[in-house]
Amino acid sequence: QGQLVESGGDSVQAGGSLRLSCAASGSRDRSNCMAWFRQAPGKGREGIAAINFGTGRGQYGDSVKGRFTISRDSAKNTMYLQMSSLKPEDTALYTCAAAWPCGDTWYPSLRNSAYDYWGQGTQVTVSS
Repeated sequence: QGQLVESGGDSVQAGGSLRLSCAASGSRDRSNCMAWFRQAPGKGREGIAAINFGTGRGQYGDSVKGRFTISRDSAKNTMYLQMSSLKPEDTALYTCAAAWPCGDTWYPSLRNSAYDYWGQGTQVTVSS
């Protein structure tokens, strides 16, 4: 069983960009079905982006669609979340998650319950 470690969180101005990283340890096969979630103060955890790297199928939440992009460096077993046009409402603790088992039929869900492994999170603060 591997671990997920996020990094890259920071404080930025509205309109700026950030790239978050999620480094996975253990078997690369166990980091094919991945997602990013976020939790703002006083709110529930929101799924914002998910992908099956094995099939390339993914989805984004409406709140980030067109502004955030998931990618991966397979050699480093690291997933990224490129965030642009950041808004104050993007302020949250960002967490990555992985689902296992993961195969070609796995659907990139934005539901918390679809994931088995979680990182500790990295804080993003966007000021106006």
